[in-house]
Formats: sequence, structure tokens, C-alpha cells
Amino acid sequence: MATHRPIPSLHRPVRDWVLKAFPRNPESGIDYSNPQGDPGLFGPDSVTWRIHADFPGMLSGGLCALMLQTLHPRALAAIWDHSNFRQDLVGRLRRTTTFVGGTTYAPRDLAQGMIDRVRHIHDAIAGYTADGKPYAASEPHLLTWVHVTEAYAFLQGFRRYSRLSVPTPIADRYYDEVRRIAEALGASQVPVSERDVLNYMQEIQPELRFDERSREVLRVLASIRLPVPAAGLSRELFLHAGAALLPGWAVSLMQRTPVQRMKARVASRTLYAMAPVFRSALRDGVASQSCLRMNRTPDILREFPPGNDAVRQESSSENVRTTR
Repeated sequence: MATHRPIPSLHRPVRDWVLKAFPRNPESGIDYSNPQGDPGLFGPDSVTWRIHADFPGMLSGGLCALMLQTLHPRALAAIWDHSNFRQDLVGRLRRTTTFVGGTTYAPRDLAQGMIDRVRHIHDAIAGYTADGKPYAASEPHLLTWVHVTEAYAFLQGFRRYSRLSVPTPIADRYYDEVRRIAEALGASQVPVSERDVLNYMQEIQPELRFDERSREVLRVLASIRLPVPAAGLSRELFLHAGAALLPGWAVSLMQRTPVQRMKARVASRTLYAMAPVFRSALRDGVASQSCLRMNRTPDILREFPPGNDAVRQESSSENVRTTR
């Protein structure tokens, strides 16, 4: 039976930092260690298990995705009207982390239950933008936008801060895998390859704008205080490392200044240098627990699975229910 390797003592302060900011909450009801042999929605031979196991890429990518999401007025209106992001942005980030981790690694029934609960929450979120346009969190078009920003940012975070190269076939496989979650939530016409994602981002740009609401969310994000030592430095590192992942068109639309762009470059280099310490300090996380549940060593996460078609997972209709 595969087992965890011990955490080096020198890396324990980093581990403590992460677990204070993003505690492993036993109240979530998710047991990543059981039942034995349950592959969840993706399984250990998926690209998704590798991408989502990388903490530096996922945290910086999640912040990048949130920045991108502020650019769609109707998607932003749902957050603006139905979220307490001003008072509890840390809580929102933690809930997103729990959902991504759960749908990626949890046993199948628990992962599906998380999807069903989010769909139920989305059903109650609707309203009008400041200029009178209707929106609904359950709208397939908006769900696709939120999904694409997250998948794109997570992949770019992995590319920027991991030591593994991600060739186009692996990126395509990742996008094709994670679309299952988007479709299960109700998204439609979800891009399934890297080319599709880039084309999608080009096509949606006429709908996007950087307005006062966007600026307000970014101001709140820039003042977030994680419950950890050196909170300001930690925030600056990950926020700017996340901004370094923004596509060029978004950097221009958000009117990022030369100073902001310089800080993003510095943070990117810093996080890349620190990333191995984060990985070592967190080697017993939910991804590793899930590997052990499948009687696989967590070391498999250090490289991509062989082949592009030989180990494809089941189709979305078999892996994830798309209706309740």
C-alpha cells in the first residue's frame, strides 16, 4: 500500500501558512481516503489530477480567474448583488477551493452532490445589471464564461509555476476533461481544446468591460487579509503572481499600469522559485489522499499520464450527471 512521505521540518512553516489560510475543513464531510477504489469524477490517470494538485498554480490561477470574471458585467452583477464578497472574500475563496478540490478528487457521489448543491444555489440567483439587463447565475452562457476563466487560469498557473512542460495535446486533454464539471453545472458550448478556449476568449471580448464595479472588486481583492503571518506580503505575492497570468488583451482592458506589470513580473519569478517548497510542504493534501484511495503512489502526480487517448476517462455522460 502506498504511503505519504514525511514533511521536511524546514518546510513546516510554509505548510502552517497554507493551512491557516486554507484549512482542511473536516466539517465539509468529504473523506478523500474512502471508499477504496472510487476514482471520483476523473481518476488518477487524468491530467486534471496533476494540474489541480499544484498549490502555487491553483491559488495564483484562482486569483487570475477572479480578476477576469470582473470583466463580464452580467457575471459580475451576480457577485455584486448576491455575495458578501466585501465582508468575506476569504470565505468565498475558501468555498471555491473546496468546490474545485471536491469535484476533482472526492469520491464520485460526494463530488456529484457538490455539483447538485451549487446548481440549486444558482437557481435562486437572478436580477438586473446596473443598466437594466437581466442575468441569472444558472444561465448557460455565464456558466461557460466562469468555467473558461477558471480552467484557463489554472492551466496557465501550472504552466508558469510548475516544473512540467504542458504541450498542446496535454492542454487539450485538460480542457476536454474539466468541461464535464461545467456541463454538469449547466454550461453550454464549452470549449474542449486550447484552440477553442483562445477562440472563445476572442469572441466574447465585445461583451466585456472594465468599469467602476470591476475596479471596486479589485480594490477589495487588493485589501484582502489572509489570517497568516506577513499577510500583506503574502497577498502581494499571490495577487501579482495571479496578475502575471492574465492574457494580454485583459491586461490592456484592465488598464494595468507599468508599475503593476513590473510587480507581476517580480512576483512571477519569486513564486516560481518558491513553488518547490510549497509542493514539499503540502505533499499529504487531498490529491495525495486520493491517490492512496486508488492504491497509487502520490508520485504519479509528478508527471503526466502516458498517451493522449489510451487512458482517456469515461465520457461526460457516464462520469457526471448533467441533470438533477
